[in-house]
Amino acid sequence: MANEKLVLSLDTGDVVINLRPDLAPGHVERIKELVGEGFYDGVKFHRVIPGFMAQGGCPQGTGMGGSSKPDLQAEFNDAPHVRGVCSMARTSYPHSANSQFFICFDDARFLDKQYTVWGEVESGMEHVDALPKGEPPAKPGVINKASIVSA
Repeated sequence: MANEKLVLSLDTGDVVINLRPDLAPGHVERIKELVGEGFYDGVKFHRVIPGFMAQGGCPQGTGMGGSSKPDLQAEFNDAPHVRGVCSMARTSYPHSANSQFFICFDDARFLDKQYTVWGEVESGMEHVDALPKGEPPAKPGVINKASIVSA
């Protein structure tokens, strides 16, 4: 099976993310399903903290929402939370990831084995770096289009 990638088209350019079904098959499947439904198109990066991470995937843009699908069972793995790693956001309950995700700007190893890593940025990290900062940003960055491509 071909290696699949998630492409997030932002105003500043495309972010290409290697999907890692070997680490988190259920989470990768959910992301592909949501992308196929157009769920992420037009969704904002509502929480962007310099030196930490950029979070998106909430349809309301508040960080409080998710998809109508059931929450996922955690798939914690050994992949480290380092620059460019993509992981699922959740509440304090381990099995509450749904549609929100974050991309690490820097090492965040304190998150290791507590959040599900499902991919890593292959190219376009400079576009993640360029996202407007804030919780929420005054003018948040938006995912114009999300798509899955085979490599």
